[in-house]
Order: sequence, then structure tokens, then C-alpha cells
Amino acid sequence: MKFCFKPFLFLICCMGFVASCNTKKEVTLVAEKNSITKPKNIILLVGDGMGLSQVSASQFYKNSKSNFERFPIIGLIKTSSASELITDSASSATAFASGIKTYNGALGVNLDTTSVKTIVEEISEIGISTGIISTSSITHATPAAFYTHTKKRSMAEDIASQLVTSEIDFFAGGGSDYFTNRKDNRDLILELEEKNFIMNLNSLPTGITTDFSKKQGYLLAPKGLPKILEGRGNFLSDATTLALNYLSTNENGFFLMIEGAQIDWGGHDNDADYLISELIDFDNTIGVVLDFAESNKETLVIVTADHETGGFTLGQENGDYNKIKPVFSTTGHSATMVPVFASGPNARLFGGIYENTAIYDKMKSLFFKNNEN
Repeated sequence: MKFCFKPFLFLICCMGFVASCNTKKEVTLVAEKNSITKPKNIILLVGDGMGLSQVSASQFYKNSKSNFERFPIIGLIKTSSASELITDSASSATAFASGIKTYNGALGVNLDTTSVKTIVEEISEIGISTGIISTSSITHATPAAFYTHTKKRSMAEDIASQLVTSEIDFFAGGGSDYFTNRKDNRDLILELEEKNFIMNLNSLPTGITTDFSKKQGYLLAPKGLPKILEGRGNFLSDATTLALNYLSTNENGFFLMIEGAQIDWGGHDNDADYLISELIDFDNTIGVVLDFAESNKETLVIVTADHETGGFTLGQENGDYNKIKPVFSTTGHSATMVPVFASGPNARLFGGIYENTAIYDKMKSLFFKNNEN
């Protein structure tokens, strides 16, 4: 009887294919298991008023490669508030900080002005350190949403007093007037020092602070900080480095919110030079954060915006497609979706299109799952 070799060879090949598939499946499962490592730290950078054209400006006006190009994951968020199709910074920041849609002007409260917990309050209960940095006043809408419960964002003195009793461990920005030059004559700087803060109203330390036993507070302007074009220098990246050195001493992890506030102000002013210089400063700070995260390996970095400001576009100049002319369509905010960039453990969760409240949901889920593990 003759042996039929071809069917046998076919059978062997099929068995090899199945084995190969099973091996690939096992490798894939291992890869997926490794990819779901939870972050110990989360850094959220908010470019206030930063839409896609603002981000694109970094590619055309920055002298070096844009740090936005270092992110593997990109998404989009919808920004409308509960009261308006076009959000303001307060409502949008409350979405990031507390996971709810509320009315424009609200900070840490829902539609009936009832307080809602912030992520800072929630993660402080499980021993995670927290910090906020802004080129605006530290009482301004975006940073304030992470520690205050206030029905109107304009109530700066009330917001400042809530920082004293908050769980924030590190802060840097402007706004000293709301802490010292007050209608009620309270000295909130003294009260912060009594709450274990080292306070500085003049400058950031030139070296790395070594007194990690105390909290850190820096209020370096009466209200907002100067523009980059007015000589602010590297405040945002230097304050970020300082915060990272301080907060990373906590073995339980940390959360840090960093705001490039004046991208928005340049948009409101329809001042392209102002906007672009602030955007590049923010881009440089992203580089500092990504360098830290790449070294640390346990840090998730998220970059997004509360809304777009100015209807900013990069058009052509006088019909010449080799010349870019920044143009604006409004002095207010716009309703356009804004980008989300993510890098680090579980960055993949931030791809896609979703509501701005999902930023909070995803961050909280990662912090608390990390704590359970």
C-alpha cells in the first residue's frame, strides 16, 4: 500500500499553524496583561483655551520639535456645559475635577449649587499627594475647581479661604492679593503656615527644596503672573520640576494639575503673538513632564483643554500657501471639540471621542484600582 505524503504534510502544516496561533495568542495575552499596569501617579496638564490650531502652532512657530508629537494616544472631548452649548473654564474644570456637568461659572457644585466631591478630596483619603500649578491666580477657575465648592467663580476671596482648609499639598501661581489684601482682614498666608505650609511670595527656590516634611506654597504675583512676552521666564516648567521632586517622595503616589492659563487670554485678546508664546511655554512644560514620566515608568500623563478660545485658525496669507497667517473668528470661547493626549500606563483609555466628564471618571478609576491592587 502506498503512503500518501501530501495529505500528511498538509496535516502537519495545519497542526503547526494551530500551535503557532496558540503561541501568538499566549504572547498577546501576556502583552495585554502587562499593558494594564495601573499608574501610581497622574499628571493632568490643561492648556486653557487650547484647540487643535493652537496645538498646531507649536509645529510651525517653535524652534524645536513639539512635545505634543511624543504622545502615542490621542482623543477628543466634547465640552458643552449643563447650562450652555459653549462652556466656560469653571464648568469645564469642574467636569475634570468632579465628573459632573454643571452651569457656567460653577466650581465644585452641581446645578442646584450642592457641593460635589473633587478628585483631590477623594484621593487624599487614600494617602495620595496633590498639587496644582497655574500661570494665572491660584484662585482662578481651572485650579480652583480642584479644591473649592463655590457657586460663582468670581468669589476669589472665598475661594482663597477654601484653599487653606483643602487637601492640596503643593501649589504655585499668582493671586497673593486674595490671601493678604482682603476685605475681612484675614491673613491667609499666616493661616497656611499654621497648616504646615512653607510659603513664598517672592520666587521659586533656585535649588530643589529639601524640607519635604512641610507642604509647599508659592504665590508670586498679586493676581495673574506676567505674560511670557513680559518676562515671566520659565516659571511653569520650573514650578513643575519643583512639584515633581516634592510630590514624588510620597510612596502612595500623587496627582498634579498644571494649567497653561494664558493661552486662553491670548485667544480672548485675539493676540497671536501672546497666544503662541504661551502655547510654546506650555509645550516646553509638557516636555519636562514627559521626561519625568519616561524615567519614572509609573506616571500617566494627560494633556487636554477646557475649551477652545478665539476661533483660532492658521490660514494662508494673501493667497500664498507657503505663508501662515493666524486669524481669529471670535473674542470668546467656541464649541469645538478639543484634543486629549495621553502617555504612560493605561494611556489607551484616553483615545476616542467622549464627554469631558470622562477625564475624571478614567482618572478616578485608575487611582482606586491601583489602590486596591
